[in-house]
Amino acid sequence: MKILYISNHNPHFDNTNVFREDAIKQLGHELIFFEDRSFLFPGRLRDSCEFIRNIDLNFIGNKLIKTIKENSPDVCLFVGGGAFKTQVFKDIQDLNVKSILLTTDPLNSLYTEHISKNAFYFDHIFYSGTEAKTLLDKLGYYNSSWLPFACSPNFHKPVLLNDEENKIYKKDIAFVGSYYKNREQVFESIADLNLGIWGPSWSKVNKSSKLAVKAIDTRLNYTEWIKIYSAAKIVVVSHYNDGKTPCFQASPKIFEALACKSFLLVDKQKDVLDIFKDRKHLVFFEDPNDLRQKILYYLDSDKERSFIAENGYKEVLMSHTYKRRIEDLLKIIDTDQL
Repeated sequence: MKILYISNHNPHFDNTNVFREDAIKQLGHELIFFEDRSFLFPGRLRDSCEFIRNIDLNFIGNKLIKTIKENSPDVCLFVGGGAFKTQVFKDIQDLNVKSILLTTDPLNSLYTEHISKNAFYFDHIFYSGTEAKTLLDKLGYYNSSWLPFACSPNFHKPVLLNDEENKIYKKDIAFVGSYYKNREQVFESIADLNLGIWGPSWSKVNKSSKLAVKAIDTRLNYTEWIKIYSAAKIVVVSHYNDGKTPCFQASPKIFEALACKSFLLVDKQKDVLDIFKDRKHLVFFEDPNDLRQKILYYLDSDKERSFIAENGYKEVLMSHTYKRRIEDLLKIIDTDQL
């Protein structure tokens, strides 16, 4: 099958698109990548001037249609959605090419507007978080399926660290991810412990906070954070929560850390509760106080911690790889009457 994969590559680190693309190639399909952010103008100009925005959107839309005509793909797979005008999706329908959307982000107002306006131009919509199903059901769009994030064993795996790497990365408790206020509140409760935090925007933490010396404001590629996960006794996952945007999805970090054979403590995110079993594959925490109590317990429970980590590792490699996700996606669209 020839698949036109329409999304973006992050210039700072390998994002989940890299792992999906690898899975598509492993399965023997032909992959053509289309960068949906290769605009003519910088984003700051596009966002501040409607005239320039229209030029850019027309440019990227025309470029996509040209790519489709030149390559005749079997499937156009939009991952994330991209900034395309509705006319582009209409044109793809006219070309009689299957058009598939995989949503990957929480439904903020712009993303909600994009899906609401364009859903019915897609032959099938897959969603990484089940919050999207509520919107799709409300729209009356039912040709949809849940397709969570996953891991890629070619990239996400346990590694042994040398002495120098241990000095940099080894902590009892580790978190990798961007700064959000809700996360600061969670980690304040364990700031006195042997904790390491890595991710963008953590310089926002108040300099008087104990977290200020624990957190590093940085962007890491997977080659670095698999070392963090492999070295830690406990990996904490605290999901994005701004109190306004619906977000039920299981973070990619869940699957990636489990594939590194990490022991995970995770907040009670809806989709994670539906995928993994508490105290079998990972352990859930209720609130910052519960997190602290469970960290103290599991730091002193090596055998129990290792047993759960091993179970999580086996489960994620068996059922939650990107190769498995792509197989499921292609099977579903192949059986659809598109």
